[in-house]
Amino acid sequence: MNIKLQRKHKKYIIIGLVAIILFIFGYLTGTAVNNSFAVDGKADSRLLAEVQAIINERFIPWKASSTPPTSKELEYGVIKGYVDAYKDPYTTFFPPKEAKSFTENVQGSFGGVGMNVGSKDGLIVVISPLKDSPAMKAGIKAGDIIVSIDDKDASTMSTDDAVSLIRGQIGTKVKLIVIHKDPRKLETITITREEIKIPTIETEKKNGVFIVHLYNFSAESPDLFKKAMDEFIATSTQYLVLDLRGNPGGYLEAAVDIASFFLPEGKIVVSEKQGKAETVLNHRSLGYDMFNSNLRMVVMLDGGSASASEILAGALKDHKIATIVGQKSFGKGCVQELINLSDGSSLKVTIAKWFTPNGTSISENGIKPDVEITPGKDDNLEKKIDTQLDKAIETVKSK
Repeated sequence: MNIKLQRKHKKYIIIGLVAIILFIFGYLTGTAVNNSFAVDGKADSRLLAEVQAIINERFIPWKASSTPPTSKELEYGVIKGYVDAYKDPYTTFFPPKEAKSFTENVQGSFGGVGMNVGSKDGLIVVISPLKDSPAMKAGIKAGDIIVSIDDKDASTMSTDDAVSLIRGQIGTKVKLIVIHKDPRKLETITITREEIKIPTIETEKKNGVFIVHLYNFSAESPDLFKKAMDEFIATSTQYLVLDLRGNPGGYLEAAVDIASFFLPEGKIVVSEKQGKAETVLNHRSLGYDMFNSNLRMVVMLDGGSASASEILAGALKDHKIATIVGQKSFGKGCVQELINLSDGSSLKVTIAKWFTPNGTSISENGIKPDVEITPGKDDNLEKKIDTQLDKAIETVKSK
């Protein structure tokens, strides 16, 4: 069946957690401290002026080689503090050098360890290591709390600061101290950075069930998923398992496209609430609707399933297309927009939050499984021992 996939490419980065709008701030410099800061219309800069006066009068460098900050560095410091005060780990100000590095890091292949991280309860947490990545081979697990990166305390870092330190030149090493979630223990792990190419999709058939392992929601994911669905139809089985474990998400458009294979045209895939007024924008199925009522489907989730994975799973659950098997998802349900500023710096700002068709907040609740099951203690993917997948197969065949 030939289906034309329709997409609108937006300059959105789906990353996660609470939604706020950061209003335009005034031009701040190290010398222009008497200008007002407008925060709910009440605060001004008198305290900043007082601090500046004390530093100008009393401060001495702690070592002879120290140099005082330039006015531009002071300006960036004030702006960064202003942005950080909103306490959204995904709203971040990047000075020009960091902005260039961030842009390079989100495009194409890069030198890294192959894991996705996010912020949870103020901590840097591993969402999931990528399959066969240096991180996975070194023992990094979904749910690990990152305590330090190259001996730098990670507890005060933003997600982007942590990512910037973890990534680096191919062949170099990065030292992480992590707290494993299960079993709970502290471990020092040193990983050699490699060129990371993110996998997208794999298929297999097991016990009469067609299984799709989807690892991310990239621009090419819907086309690859269409080929997988053609392969599924050719098997003549009615049982489908979509494995989204460890899938950290990606493009919203890809999630909507893939949901459209299963939902009639016009059905809500996800509701986007924008700004303080929470203006609602419903993203709806494009209506590829390839399957009839004979389809039996399970979607697998775990704590590493985030963002677009949660959007897709939430839509299929709420519209009663699929049963969810596994563990509660990460809970990463909002959108950031990257705005380039006049001097080459940039601002990544949270602009919207996501709700499933039935109104569940993804950030606050994640997606809860209908059938909860944790990995078995003897699970070994290389040996094809997978307790959760076995349960998914059992569940889909009992529908």
